[in-house]
Amino acid sequence: QITGIDLFPDFIEIFNRNAAKLHCDDRVKGIVDSMDNLPFQDEELDLIWSEGAIYNIGFERGMYEWNRFLKKNGFIAVTEASWFTPERPAEIEDFWMANYPEIDTIPNKIAQMEKAGYTLTAHFILPENCWTEHFYAPQFPAQEAFLKKYPGNAAAADLIAGQRYEESLYYKYKEYYGYVFYIGQKR
Repeated sequence: QITGIDLFPDFIEIFNRNAAKLHCDDRVKGIVDSMDNLPFQDEELDLIWSEGAIYNIGFERGMYEWNRFLKKNGFIAVTEASWFTPERPAEIEDFWMANYPEIDTIPNKIAQMEKAGYTLTAHFILPENCWTEHFYAPQFPAQEAFLKKYPGNAAAADLIAGQRYEESLYYKYKEYYGYVFYIGQKR
């Protein structure tokens, strides 16, 4: 049995519709809920999988809080923004500290997992195309449509300018950070 969770009902509706199209809705279902209040019993799950989302409650908090839902020897698999180097240029350091101060080096993230009760089984850096082709490229048409929908709106223009600045920083500093997939087994 697989349960998908999202805070937004529209996404869960799409998830459930796709499960039905694939004829797996008898074992795959989506529910609207929040990751900081998961509706599971202690030691109910074999696996918790969270890509690009644990930052919403924080990596360290998620590691500790979600541990109780896993059976002994269950697995957690998450992606997390991480530094690749111990030192970085000030521009990118300042940007991330202002936007996600929990970003840390890979060894420190592994140490947080281990402290929360997991044994690291694997970790790897997600390829660059995850950022370029699958994150930033699809944003451009949506940004253009958003700006067209709200012409002359300073808040809309500022939002898009901030997103585009973030993208420019990635291209400039991608050797210093990225998303890392961390997989751990509950002890």
